[in-house]
Amino acid sequence: MSKKLDAFLEENLTELKEQGLYNEIDPVEGPNGAIIKIGGKDLINLSSNNYLGLATDEDLKKVAIQAIEKYGVGAGAVRTINGTLDLHVQLEEKLAEFKGTEAAISFQSGFNCNMAAISAVMDKNDAILSDQLNHASIIDGCRLSKAKIIAFKHSDMEDLRQKAKEATESGLYNKVMVITDGVFSMDGDIAKLPEIVEIAKEFDLITYVDDAHGSGVTGKGKGTVKHFGLEKEVDMQMGTLSKAVGVVGGYVAGKKQLIDWLRVRSRPFLFSTAVTPGDVAATTAAVQKIIDSTELHDKLWDNGDYLKKGLKELGFDIGDSATPITPCIIGDEKLTQQFSKRLFEEGVYAKSIVFPTVPRGTGRVRNMPTAAHTKEMLDEAIEIYAKVGKELNVIK
Repeated sequence: MSKKLDAFLEENLTELKEQGLYNEIDPVEGPNGAIIKIGGKDLINLSSNNYLGLATDEDLKKVAIQAIEKYGVGAGAVRTINGTLDLHVQLEEKLAEFKGTEAAISFQSGFNCNMAAISAVMDKNDAILSDQLNHASIIDGCRLSKAKIIAFKHSDMEDLRQKAKEATESGLYNKVMVITDGVFSMDGDIAKLPEIVEIAKEFDLITYVDDAHGSGVTGKGKGTVKHFGLEKEVDMQMGTLSKAVGVVGGYVAGKKQLIDWLRVRSRPFLFSTAVTPGDVAATTAAVQKIIDSTELHDKLWDNGDYLKKGLKELGFDIGDSATPITPCIIGDEKLTQQFSKRLFEEGVYAKSIVFPTVPRGTGRVRNMPTAAHTKEMLDEAIEIYAKVGKELNVIK
């Protein structure tokens, strides 16, 4: 073993722990539902992105089992050789219907979807205007493209417009893209898509919206682009199939010509084995459920409003979330981790979120009520928050 590596790891792991930035991983013993079991202890789960509760849906479990019985457990190859099953085609047709576009392409995860799509369209001769709070997968996708990355202040349309003007008028770039999350997952705010689209039209920017936390949540479940009625105005709609949809994977929806290009130039599509049959079948069924009914969407929002009201009345700083995502912003990283630990001890699982996921000094506990929670569960969680908050002097 390398002594240099040992020294590097020892020094840096110790530093992370001293700063309250080391993340402990807790294995979940069973399904990731409204109540989870960790270390034999039942906990109210407020850390899941399983927004609609579909990850444990009985109908989807049956569909997955049936697909495994028919197709097996794996796709057997990459999509471009013989790993494209008729199930993948059906899913992509359903995703295009879901997002209101001509076509769609699916990937193995939301993270490698951003790595794939951004780098397939943009290159070293281009520039990307990226919101400062964009997800890590967007940042890595931009880096992989080798395009010039120009960050604009979070949801600051004046700054975006100025930087778009400078980039397009410089003559340095063949293409310029503006890229943003639809819903920002750590604060719960929604991108100003109408203003972004107007700026894009003015300067002929490619528009890319990562709606990982919006699909199934905003726009009556259809997503943030649909929320603003901009399906015909946004070039690339990206999303995950692992959050509100409840399974695994990612996708890009847009014009047929764009999807044709991604099929021949996006590297994870070309070089990584296709998503398994059970997952694809369950995903298609989940998307159909979201298309057919807003019942789960409506319950999600009702629970989100209920938890927000309860925590705000206690005096917690829940930021400016415009979605069910409910952060309790504490600030100090060590105190944030201590707060999360005490919640765990009292019966609530709500993970601390600290740097590098959020900027230093903005540590928070991110709460995600889902459609699967009952009001009784949320009442109990609010009572525990009150107890721990007063104990640690986070609230009075």
